[in-house]
Amino acid sequence: MTDRAAAPAPPEASPDARPGALLTVTGADRPGVTAALFAALAELGTPVEVVDVEQVVVHGQLVLGVFVGPAGEVTDPDELAERIRPLADRVAAETGVHIAVEASGSAGPARTARHHVTVLGRPVPPAAVAGAARAIAGVGGNIEAIRRLSDYPVTSFELTVSGGEPTELRTALATVAAETGTDVAVERIGLARRSKRLIVLDVDSTLVRGEVIDELAARAGRAAEVARITAAAMNGELDFEQSLRARVAVLEGLPAGVLDEVREHLVLTPGARTLIRTLQRLGFRCGIVSGGFSQITDPLAESLGLDFAAANTLEVTDGRLTGGLVGEVVDRAGKARALARFAAEHGVPLEQTVAVGDGANDLDMLNAAGLGIAFNAKPFVREQAHAALNQPYLDAVLQVLGFTRDEVLDAV
Repeated sequence: MTDRAAAPAPPEASPDARPGALLTVTGADRPGVTAALFAALAELGTPVEVVDVEQVVVHGQLVLGVFVGPAGEVTDPDELAERIRPLADRVAAETGVHIAVEASGSAGPARTARHHVTVLGRPVPPAAVAGAARAIAGVGGNIEAIRRLSDYPVTSFELTVSGGEPTELRTALATVAAETGTDVAVERIGLARRSKRLIVLDVDSTLVRGEVIDELAARAGRAAEVARITAAAMNGELDFEQSLRARVAVLEGLPAGVLDEVREHLVLTPGARTLIRTLQRLGFRCGIVSGGFSQITDPLAESLGLDFAAANTLEVTDGRLTGGLVGEVVDRAGKARALARFAAEHGVPLEQTVAVGDGANDLDMLNAAGLGIAFNAKPFVREQAHAALNQPYLDAVLQVLGFTRDEVLDAV
């Protein structure tokens, strides 16, 4: 980060970038400061053109950056700055702020790759911001701007970064996240970030707490056995379909009414309703894709007003589970196919989709989506997802998408 990191950054250079003057205004925010400054620039004998403006207020303190270029006979940036300084000093005296004026050789740096780096935590310690800044600088990046996205239920900040290759950024920042107990997500700046229109959520240990099959196994007296198989499958140590059939087999003979009991005791992950309700009001299509069971997920999807759902179906005969499955198995590849199918049905390109999950069987889906988020996931999954969240709140996904808490409150 440069010494003037607190000030709004000048724009990226355009083909017609030219010399000019940069005015940096700092001080207590009050009505009329911006108006007074631009009124003074309008009085300048030498015509100037406003090339860039950026203003932020942080806890009552104003930071305003203005870049002006010559529109008349004065082309030397030093001469332009000298003509502006007396007017700037007058505005500063009238308004009680400080205004620095300096000549600049161009309207900004050459165009480079730019990314949003989102830092989330409960709380975000200074070491996390310091570490992120060092990591960004270490891969050739520069922080242009920082803004707070949320202060509840997690604190999150969005850093606008120029320079640096995305894989290198993610690798360097992943180390910072692990060392400071925070989450860091990296996304390329562009229209694609705000063009997302469809989200698919895994169910067990993502949308809801715990694993449904573990609850069913407990009622069959086989909890420990199934838990071991589940853990191995989620860590990528076993083929999902084989492990699923092995776990389902131990449920043979359970009365079908047990499914209703388990469903009634489901506990949504904190923030799940906020995430879904907010995205629905923003026009998202929302749904679930699960390696679990449709007898559980279909009623859940209906209760949440979701647009689609896909899951496996337990075979039931004479009111009891047979220990088998009916129809196509929704495994790792099946989840990715379901995402693609739902996106096609709703006319949404895959690059405009989001997928959230926690297990190895979610990886194909996470990688197929425009943005794949590992939520409280196994290390094996976190390393391969586009972004990873280890916060206990599912609505932190909104900050990874770039939405502020104020925007969330307005949507809700």
